[in-house]
Amino acid sequence: MLKQSLAILFICLATFSLAQNPISKKTDSTKIARDSIKKAEFLKNIGNGFLPIGFFDLDLRYLIKFNQYEGFRTGLGGITNERFSDRYRINGYAVYGFKDERYKYSIGGGFRVNKSSNTWVNLSYTDDLKETGSSNFLTDKRFFTFFEPRLLNINLFHRHITKSIGIQHKISNHLLSETQFSTSKINPTYNYNFILDNASYNTFDLSTVKLSLQWSPFSRFELKDDQIAVTKDGFPKFTLQFTQGFKSVLGSDFNFSKLDFRTIQQFTHSNDSKTNIILVAGIAGGETPLTQLYHAYPNNITKETILQRFSVAGLNSFETMYFNEFFSDKFSTLQLKHFFRPFKISERFKPQLVLISRYALGDMKSISRHQGVSFNTLNHLYSESGFEINKLLLGFGLSFAYRYGAYHLPKFEDNIAFKFTFNISI
Repeated sequence: MLKQSLAILFICLATFSLAQNPISKKTDSTKIARDSIKKAEFLKNIGNGFLPIGFFDLDLRYLIKFNQYEGFRTGLGGITNERFSDRYRINGYAVYGFKDERYKYSIGGGFRVNKSSNTWVNLSYTDDLKETGSSNFLTDKRFFTFFEPRLLNINLFHRHITKSIGIQHKISNHLLSETQFSTSKINPTYNYNFILDNASYNTFDLSTVKLSLQWSPFSRFELKDDQIAVTKDGFPKFTLQFTQGFKSVLGSDFNFSKLDFRTIQQFTHSNDSKTNIILVAGIAGGETPLTQLYHAYPNNITKETILQRFSVAGLNSFETMYFNEFFSDKFSTLQLKHFFRPFKISERFKPQLVLISRYALGDMKSISRHQGVSFNTLNHLYSESGFEINKLLLGFGLSFAYRYGAYHLPKFEDNIAFKFTFNISI
């Protein structure tokens, strides 16, 4: 627990320090204006997760992370920028996990075939880990989050060696798309066997096609310096992704399909408060191993006491749901957040109260196919509610959540999650 807490503090403080770039005072107004432009451009790149170094943008996601399987994970990665070429790009990373003592890496590149629609053809080769039960949208990689607290507590990973080719295309300013064909060799790092037709698979090959769409119908855009810029981040937003796995294609073992959906709505009120609603749903059918199924974004470690479970609250995760407690082949989650107007104690001290309620529902048809891992299903409604008090000190705050309803646990303290939060603004 001490090692985990130190990791949390180190990563949070490193993130906080990267976000700070105070501008020195200048007597010359031209220098001030030029420095302001440079600072704005620098912060824009930092906000997107990159630190520009010549013709190369260093990707901040790979500098340092921590999880229960790898321990500290550190390395370097990035992508070439327009100083290198506006038609070609090279990207990659290399990291090392100190606990599992393994290197992971990825190398890729792309070339642009149409500037106005920002159409790129991308290729990559990746040898890395992925959280079992996670389902990511292809279009999400264009949107960066500084700090992902759930990563600290994840312990169920599978290794994958993935070769992929994809096309990203802007259908319109409001509609982004990405299509990808990939082949993967999957090797769970835990004891797991997938039973199918009297055969048992502890490693397997997958060949899949994915189509992802990101639709922001109410956002507004303007042409600035020959580039399209968002002038209003409108809501609701919608993301849809379809995945099809093909058996016997390039040695693939299973035939399955998945459909994932997410919508985000935000209401801004006249008193500077706001309400966020996030609905996520997914369904998988066919011969789908556990690695490709769904969890419900749990973020609670299995420890005896509340203080032993003290860690960092996630951005959109279930704080009272224990890791690996539930898996589903179809599920839906609903999250409601109300952000009150910040309390202006002083110019620098403006804590904010957030009320939160989360709900999850799911099912799984063929539990007996999945051997070696014990888990429950979400046949009944999972419920938790609580609050956060954010930005108490250097971006840190506190979070409290309580689990109730159909999955309320017999021991009262097992239903409580008490954690700290970390929020910074760029």
